[in-house]
Amino acid sequence: MGIDALTFRNAMARLGAAVNVVTTGTLDDPAGFTASAVCSVTDTPPTVLVCLNRNSRVRERFRVDAAMCINVLAADQQDISGVFASPLEQAERFRSGHWDTLTTGAPVLDEAVLSLDCRIERIVEVGTHSVMFGAVESLRNSSPRGGLIYFNRTYHMLPHDDDK
Repeated sequence: MGIDALTFRNAMARLGAAVNVVTTGTLDDPAGFTASAVCSVTDTPPTVLVCLNRNSRVRERFRVDAAMCINVLAADQQDISGVFASPLEQAERFRSGHWDTLTTGAPVLDEAVLSLDCRIERIVEVGTHSVMFGAVESLRNSSPRGGLIYFNRTYHMLPHDDDK
């Protein structure tokens, strides 16, 4: 007997994760969405993965060889997460925050805790989602700040410990 989708989703809600805004395109034609299904794959070569629902309006913008930036949100950026998870048009979403670029040209959120600037190397379709593998070409750390975590369908702010 298998596990039904609702039971699985409820269980995964208890798997806390950093909140990210994932972007592609350029500053003139940007696209992005909020994601918590992001993780490191390997450090040699530096590779990350991001899961995106195949029914998402932005899915067609994310393709192999496209630029992609994972912007890890700070504790005080819950509003930006909400904007990028909303039905707003792409141009409206990017009115939140300040945007720049690094190596690939994908939009980089200046205020992010960390930005991982990637090139999408592979996309694997699994069930309802596209799993995008990104080769990290550059990264930018901001000044130390607390992080934003999504756990049990609620945002939680992690403090920054200045002593570490």
